[in-house]
Amino acid sequence: MMSAQRNELITRTGPERPAGKLMRLYWQPAALVEELPAERAVKAIQLLGQNLVLFRDEQRRYGLVDRACPHRGADLAFGRLESGGLRCAFHGWLFDAGGKCLETPAEPEGSKLYTKVRHKAYPVRERNGILFAYLGPGEPPAFAHFDCFIAPDSYTFAFKGHVACNWLQTLEVGIDPAHASFLHRFFEDHEQAGNYGIQFRSTSADSTLPMTKIMREHPSPQIDTEYTDYGFRIITLRAIDDSRTHIRVTNLLFPNAFVIPLSPEMTVTQWQVPIDDVSCYWYAIFTSFGGPVDKETMRRHRLELYTLPDYKPRLNATNDYGFNAAEQLHKTYTGMGDDINVHDQWAVESQGPIQDRTQEHLGASDKAIAVYRRILIDAIEQAAKGKRPLMVLDEAAAERIRGPVTLDGIADGRALESYWREFDARRRKGSAWASDTPCRMRRRPGP
Repeated sequence: MMSAQRNELITRTGPERPAGKLMRLYWQPAALVEELPAERAVKAIQLLGQNLVLFRDEQRRYGLVDRACPHRGADLAFGRLESGGLRCAFHGWLFDAGGKCLETPAEPEGSKLYTKVRHKAYPVRERNGILFAYLGPGEPPAFAHFDCFIAPDSYTFAFKGHVACNWLQTLEVGIDPAHASFLHRFFEDHEQAGNYGIQFRSTSADSTLPMTKIMREHPSPQIDTEYTDYGFRIITLRAIDDSRTHIRVTNLLFPNAFVIPLSPEMTVTQWQVPIDDVSCYWYAIFTSFGGPVDKETMRRHRLELYTLPDYKPRLNATNDYGFNAAEQLHKTYTGMGDDINVHDQWAVESQGPIQDRTQEHLGASDKAIAVYRRILIDAIEQAAKGKRPLMVLDEAAAERIRGPVTLDGIADGRALESYWREFDARRRKGSAWASDTPCRMRRRPGP
């Protein structure tokens, strides 16, 4: 069990909260590029509890500023894009992408008031369909050379989805290998194309065994973790028979992302980003090692389950997540359809807006969650002391952190570590873009 004070420490991310100060030391997804349409590239967003306005000016420069105009507090989300910036509709004050005040047109001729005003602004960078923002002090860190960032745009697809609970719940379900044997159990083994259900309906690498068959027949996996320079690696083993072992390698990318295999040729890197303390967005970059992705088809499949403009799920608590009792008996373990995002949504939202961890009882299958919480608390304490925590990178360190390795496959009589490394090397060698030097460093021995 966890104390109430510690649960508060690791879940609250407002500007003055210890975890909030930590999260602001990293680039955080703020919006999808597609959310700034050409006809009006202005969007109000909430990120880490702050009310902000994101925009793109005529020179295609991105700006992110506090939502309240520094003149008299009017809402800049209703501002006009013109003259190289965002103009407040109240009195016409104009701000560029860096927060510099360019004009105060209602002032007397010759007034220099505009030279004394600077609106709070934050750096923005685009990476393969996602706009990342830095809300912290000083210079932002460098981006690690993860596959999702270095892959060509045509090999990636970005999307997001709204979740009505605290960000930590959604992060912890993503690093929990045991839940897939139940929450994502299917009673049919045929492939399900078009959504996250394919992750467990297709076959594991180097085998003809459907993942869902393995998951449901082997519900008690061996879970190992290894600390790395980016967070930690999770290795989940299920013994199929005397000679074959199902091995699943996933990764926690500190502070609030994970990367998992979707198929032998595709990974998903997913960030869990606080809107405020009781809601969040997941942002995902799907990365293909094979051929270019069909972005329009992938987007169409996603929009079958999410509504615009807020990317909220069609299946949610108001309609019982699409629960069907007959389906639960014969098709899926949850009775909530084929898409595992819906399953996860139910699981984490049902824990409440902020899970009461004083009432939980962790077991051996929760090893990765316990490891993450220790790393998170350590990083919060380091940040509070003004030290540089894990993954606040300079350019040299960022260039060295590559990959990471992910896999869902069957090791047939081979050493397990050599198998997943060989698989990853083979996949990269056959890729048109992937580096053949994924991150293999370890900070210290795993717990």
